[in-house]
Amino acid sequence: MGKMQKQTYKVCKTGSIKNLKLTMEEIGNPSVNEITIKVEAIGLNFADIFAILGLYSATPKGSFTPGLEFSGQIVEVGENVKNFQCGDRVMGVTRFGGYSTFLNIDSRYVKKLPLSWSYEEGAGFITQALTAYYALFELGNLKKGQTVLIHSGAGGVGIYANRIAKKFGTVTIGTVGSLSKLSILREEGYDFGIVRSKNFYSDLVHTLNEEALHLVLECIGGHIFDDSYKALSPTGRMVVYGFADFTPSTDRVNYLKLAYNYWKRPRVEPLNLVSDNKSVMGFNLIWLWDKFELLSVLLEQLIALNLAPQRIGKVFPFFEALQALEYFKSGKSVGKVVLKV
Repeated sequence: MGKMQKQTYKVCKTGSIKNLKLTMEEIGNPSVNEITIKVEAIGLNFADIFAILGLYSATPKGSFTPGLEFSGQIVEVGENVKNFQCGDRVMGVTRFGGYSTFLNIDSRYVKKLPLSWSYEEGAGFITQALTAYYALFELGNLKKGQTVLIHSGAGGVGIYANRIAKKFGTVTIGTVGSLSKLSILREEGYDFGIVRSKNFYSDLVHTLNEEALHLVLECIGGHIFDDSYKALSPTGRMVVYGFADFTPSTDRVNYLKLAYNYWKRPRVEPLNLVSDNKSVMGFNLIWLWDKFELLSVLLEQLIALNLAPQRIGKVFPFFEALQALEYFKSGKSVGKVVLKV
């Protein structure tokens, strides 16, 4: 294939969402193990926002393109690639670089899109379903009959965490930030739903009704973290994969507010972990991109669950990435927010 141009979003200086700029670049031919994909949809994740703002440790040094997941159609195949061909509809993950109209990517990080799925649904699957699956089982050791508390239950990770957990016969409690989202929890089949408020702990205790809380998927921080840990039963586990409390409310970082939130952050005393007989674990999903064998096994296990496609909350045109990110971090979104190329 001849020389092609791609449109791609670049961040040359972190600190503000407005630093995301659309550029034009040449895309070369794929290497022997790569495929070239015409991107059709891009899934948004909080890691994108934190990377743009300079608050994500895994962010590449210097200029970079955000984006961890995508879907599209293969337009060229490297000579060593045997399991794909031009025209295949696929979904995939990348260690940054997803905010682009074309991608050259190692074929190992790509899966064929289910026939009945749209490109938008494909772009909303891998990262969030994999986050939920890894938290529930690789770290959470969830078992049939146990109870799991899923924060941000109407978000992309929360929705898949509930769907996966219900397949294994567990009790699920979802939390949301507003009353308007409780209906989403009911539609998604949660056993219980709670609005996060100043009364969260008492609401949670009332909902548990003296039953054990075995696992918490935590992504909020602040007093929600503390209250969740307090309610956790002995031998229970809390898995932390995000801190929404650190998400800036404006388009740039307020370092004074960030410092205050950092100073006020939840703290777990190691000696208390022993006396309480509880565990707190954290993970950063992006490290899996360098652990291909484990990533491949987890993806195959996920696909074998035959999960329904992601609930797509809102779709923005590719050229409205700034507006999409502002909406996504506002807390108003439900399910997955997607850019459509």
